[in-house]
Amino acid sequence: MVDNKKIRINIKIDGKSYPLTINLKDEERYRIAAKRVNQIMQKYREQFGEQDSKDILAMAAFEIALNNAEMQQRDDKTLFVEELKNLNDDISDFLKEKNRK
Repeated sequence: MVDNKKIRINIKIDGKSYPLTINLKDEERYRIAAKRVNQIMQKYREQFGEQDSKDILAMAAFEIALNNAEMQQRDDKTLFVEELKNLNDDISDFLKEKNRK
């Protein structure tokens, strides 16, 4: 049975609280994500000084999106390599069978 118990949490990003209703099993992931956003924002704030929070948030969002795109490409390549390995195994099996005949 899937646990779909909903809970209400408050996530703080850049000092502002955002109430969310989420599945209990996802709470840790949400909190980790909020912490990471705040860390990235702090990095840009230190790099660029006290810029407008919207600019800092935009740069943090861009970095997170870029990291996400890189992970997706890496996963796509992993699937491709796995398919090539499977195809190679199929060809090897076929050739072994052919040589037995």
